[in-house]
Amino acid sequence: MNALVEPAVSLLKQAKQVHGDALVYPCSMGLEGSVLVDMISKHGLNIPVMTLDTGRLPQATYDVITAFEARYGIRIQVLFPDCHEVEAMVREYGVNLFRKSVELRKQCCEVRKVRPLMRALEGKEAWVTGRRRQQSKGRADLQSVETDSVYGLKKYNPLLEWSLDDVWSYVKENDVPYNRLHDAHYQSIGCECCTRAITVGEDERAGRWWWENDEVAAECGLHVMSIKQVVGEIEDGEGI
Repeated sequence: MNALVEPAVSLLKQAKQVHGDALVYPCSMGLEGSVLVDMISKHGLNIPVMTLDTGRLPQATYDVITAFEARYGIRIQVLFPDCHEVEAMVREYGVNLFRKSVELRKQCCEVRKVRPLMRALEGKEAWVTGRRRQQSKGRADLQSVETDSVYGLKKYNPLLEWSLDDVWSYVKENDVPYNRLHDAHYQSIGCECCTRAITVGEDERAGRWWWENDEVAAECGLHVMSIKQVVGEIEDGEGI
């Protein structure tokens, strides 16, 4: 475990040293988030942790936010979408617009996730993610440090080489709070309406937007490769 922990902590320290207060961690409150919040807190890195409340999160996600704050004595910054934008979108397309087409699903993600994230990244130089190569085919070529071509920020991926078993081992060995949905075979956890448990042999992110065509890159757009998205384009998101 130390062979994985030490490089991950070293990368977090490097990011903090280089970017200081211009570094942020947008946490998905998933299993990787448990590891990173624990590392950030244990090593006194003072990297701000924020999360996106889309308005459709499962209760288990709110519970883990509360558990993190109690365990580590921190306050997680919770960001919400613009209520007027949500109201206008729902008024025009309905509350479950994301089931009607890929385009509407991505619009829902943009309003509820991407735009609040963009607000959070204003004035920042870099952010931490919990992405791992093993999570999906679209993440196989990630690097530990990258430059985002859309936001113009550095991205640090401390858990890039970790397997799911490695993440679980860290959580169990360190008695870290985690989202209880993981015990029910949920791997990548987002909005309750867009998340399901996975079965044996499926990619870890197969439980996200599972009703969409297999040829469509099922990501929310938080880690887009370009502003203009096209069907089949690979987006690399953590799962937030």
